[in-house]
Amino acid sequence: MRTLLFIFGIIILIGAEILRVYFIMPFPGSQQAETIEIAYFLHRYINLFRLLGFALVAYPFIYYFRSGTLGARVTVSLFLVVYLVVFYLFNFRFLAEKMFYQPSHKFFATRDASKIPTSNLIIGITLDGVSKAYPIQLIGYHHQVRDTIGNTPVMITYCTVCRTGRVYSPLVEGKDEQFRLVGMDHFNAMFEDANTGSWWRQVNGEAITGPMRGKMLKEIPAEQMQLGAWLALHPTSLIMQPDQDFQEEYDGLKNYDKGKGKSHLTRADSLSWKDKSWVVGVQRGMHARAYDWNDLLQHSVLQDTLAGTSLLITLENDSASFHVFDRDTLRFTFDPATHSLSDVQTASRWNLQGQCTEGALKDKQLPVVQSYQEFWHSWRTFRPQTTAYKVTGKP
Repeated sequence: MRTLLFIFGIIILIGAEILRVYFIMPFPGSQQAETIEIAYFLHRYINLFRLLGFALVAYPFIYYFRSGTLGARVTVSLFLVVYLVVFYLFNFRFLAEKMFYQPSHKFFATRDASKIPTSNLIIGITLDGVSKAYPIQLIGYHHQVRDTIGNTPVMITYCTVCRTGRVYSPLVEGKDEQFRLVGMDHFNAMFEDANTGSWWRQVNGEAITGPMRGKMLKEIPAEQMQLGAWLALHPTSLIMQPDQDFQEEYDGLKNYDKGKGKSHLTRADSLSWKDKSWVVGVQRGMHARAYDWNDLLQHSVLQDTLAGTSLLITLENDSASFHVFDRDTLRFTFDPATHSLSDVQTASRWNLQGQCTEGALKDKQLPVVQSYQEFWHSWRTFRPQTTAYKVTGKP
């Protein structure tokens, strides 16, 4: 009986520690199943499992250590050492918050003083007349960066495994909330709020379990493009600079912009409609659509209608900076020789940034539609209603 109690207690101790982290980190097989509620239960009640486990092993351990053979004493001691090793690994090495930290110091510079190459991808935001750019190489490691733009607090987030950049207001029911990276759900970064312990998805700002379940963080419009393209539109923008405390971690994402991640989880597939293929995603109300990155590379311009909104999707000459606009009733033709657009209705000339440069509509700017560059597996997982745009004839 003592042996069974000891074995059962050790199984509870080791199993609870491992499963609590296994379900929310990208271990083999851990991210495909719907296990978030189990993970949350283990997370919230881990101390009770520890107390139960220790209660079960305490008496057998004391008995064998005092009265058992040398072999028995060594065996029970080894099991406890194994538990301590598991406890250390799954509480101090494998936890997301022990692997990815927010910056110790935030530095911003003007274009002339910036150390960030203009070919680097950034997430750009303009609020209250102030523009800021956050290099993906930096925020991809940190996963979240808290900042204030103008008078507005913001939470800039990025998940390298989903290739999702999102910006949210950190206000929850009117109060400025603090978040920590707690793990992943279906390969998407997941944050825990400090006040209620609820878990929030990075990809859409939804609380998926805990007291705040069903609540949504307010998304703040943002754009992804190369820094050079952003500065062409926002020349006075401030640019986030590297925190030297994390230079080694930043170096590990040096080639991420180009889809050449060090891990298979972050490395892009050059073929179309594979799990790790890039898509441009757009959602309008309950409708969503994905546009193949290879189609955009080939054609530079795509035109479509989604949920009553006429869309113009463009790719700049750098083959990295994309835009999605509401073209209203306009229809465009693309001139590959000059990399410019002309609208059919007035024959006005437009650039790929949605600005009319010549003709009857000169100085008009097409309204920007929120869009994202994302891995196909992520877009279809979190927007299962999505359709995939297929080029037929002239795009």
